[in-house]
Amino acid sequence: MSRVRREGNPKSYNINLVQLEGVALMKIIKHCHEESTNTAEVAQGVLLGLMVDEVLEITNCFPFPTNADDLDVEEYQLDMMRHLRKVNVDHLSVGWYQSSQLGNFVTRHLMDSQFSYQASIEESVVLIYDPLKTARGFLSIKAYRLTPESISVLQEREYTPDVLRKLKLSHDNLFTEVKVVIKNSHLINALQCELYEQMPGHEASQFLDLGSLSTLDRQLRVLMESVDELSQEASKFNNYQRQVSKLSQDKHKHILKRAADNSARQARGEPPLPEEDLSKLFKPIPSLPRLDATVTAGQINTYCKELSQFCSQSLGKFFVAKALQDS
Repeated sequence: MSRVRREGNPKSYNINLVQLEGVALMKIIKHCHEESTNTAEVAQGVLLGLMVDEVLEITNCFPFPTNADDLDVEEYQLDMMRHLRKVNVDHLSVGWYQSSQLGNFVTRHLMDSQFSYQASIEESVVLIYDPLKTARGFLSIKAYRLTPESISVLQEREYTPDVLRKLKLSHDNLFTEVKVVIKNSHLINALQCELYEQMPGHEASQFLDLGSLSTLDRQLRVLMESVDELSQEASKFNNYQRQVSKLSQDKHKHILKRAADNSARQARGEPPLPEEDLSKLFKPIPSLPRLDATVTAGQINTYCKELSQFCSQSLGKFFVAKALQDS
């Protein structure tokens, strides 16, 4: 099969599957766990790979430099890709990855970054890795792309309610999730089987931990914080609507008063009052941007999905533990 780098309209670009090499996944996991343990910051890096028909193959990656204020990040990425090309390694950028905690990745910053990637490299994806859920025994690695509606809104750079309604953008179509499969070579699979046989029995016991209360508590807390943010955005929008309604009423009262005055002047045989520019007397209130509220609603939607998935997986683990205990 021919491996090509496609160019076209990012709105119509179609990726059915993301195929992630095991080595690249281990690099992402290692980097994210190091950052979350040492600095408690978000880990980010570049994904490298190729397109095969409608399958995006991610074969390598490298992290963004941290604590390097005097370093040009873009020049660093280009140098890394040039060095990888010299050693005959896939060096084409196909997106980026980022760590998250309990699904807190739906932000304006991530949307703007992904928009920049898809605008320059159409097949770009963002991989979201959650080290907290993985530590509980559930590998959490997901791939996302911006929907055509999100791209249209970000291109307009106007986030008024009318624009969002016209382009049909809502909280549930900010991103589209792409299926991720992990692929290893046969030699790697054979090596893993040998290592698994040599591994002591207690090495993987932490994945059988049934304590899920702390994780659920943290997920509910961050969900409550997002609900509070959405409530504040709703209060701002309600205040904006009240101001617009008051302005419209004042304008209507002024027009009626002018009409009554002109009728009285006409009855007295006087000329009517001169025309007025109502736009100067009643300045329109600027529209309130609604993209932040939409993103917050999308974050709440993601939190709810993560909660549902985690509860389902935890319930399944309870049934497995019960069956093992009974046997």
